[in-house]
Amino acid sequence: MFHDDQHGTAIVALAALTNALRVVGKQAADVRIVMSGAGAAGTAILDLFLYAGARDVVVCDVHGVVEPSRPDIEPGSALARVAAITNPRGVTGTLRGALAGADVFLGVSAPGILDGADIATMADDSIVFAMANPDPEVDPVAAAEHAAVVATGRSDFANQINNVLAFPGVFRGLLDAQSTTVDAEVLLAAARALAATVKDDEPERDLHRAERLPPRRHEGGGGGRAAGRRAVRSGQAPARPARRHRAGRGRRGAGRRAHRAGARLLIRGLLRTRPARHVRA
Repeated sequence: MFHDDQHGTAIVALAALTNALRVVGKQAADVRIVMSGAGAAGTAILDLFLYAGARDVVVCDVHGVVEPSRPDIEPGSALARVAAITNPRGVTGTLRGALAGADVFLGVSAPGILDGADIATMADDSIVFAMANPDPEVDPVAAAEHAAVVATGRSDFANQINNVLAFPGVFRGLLDAQSTTVDAEVLLAAARALAATVKDDEPERDLHRAERLPPRRHEGGGGGRAAGRRAVRSGQAPARPARRHRAGRGRRGAGRRAHRAGARLLIRGLLRTRPARHVRA
């Protein structure tokens, strides 16, 4: 099953993190990541981040750090699983406490739970993805005073992280390949393909508002093709899909153009947002 709000968001979040880390010169295996939100989307993002090589991830919910000693976490629950696979340093306490010294903050939770002073406690060249909608976890203007890369889930701020970049392109790629399942390798392939649409030699620039394209124009985009190819290689899809499931040539060209334009919605992933000039007037 491919769930847009879970798998689609995870793909786009990983693509954005990949490019943001390129900007600040850090590696996923070396950074400290703090997440706010342990629901369906947060858990999907967590799983893909870990699969992609992240090692030090601390997850928080409304009650604080998700860790095994919390009395409200029942054995065998979804939170117990999160506690078991995260937090290698044994962090306890609140989100604010966990954030001190972290390299990356990613929120899929609630509005206004942090402020600029909290972001100031993070490591140098920090990355902030405040993705709660319609209001992010921290004001992006305040966050940009301290963080190197700031992104939200909103279209009226620069660096929008939105699953429109992954869906329906990835889903179409899986349909074209006649894939029977979706595993982490497929999601990782899609995220890497999306991240790769932004080249190292592209100038850093602020896109106040990127073009939105009709969803059908995303058919056959790079992330979808990468997901389809991975499904074939792993045996989840036949090597020669039925002809009627293939995108036409015209759609392929439109898909590539749409995918490149869509990738610019999160281009920074490749954008340093200090000083805070990224809010659209």
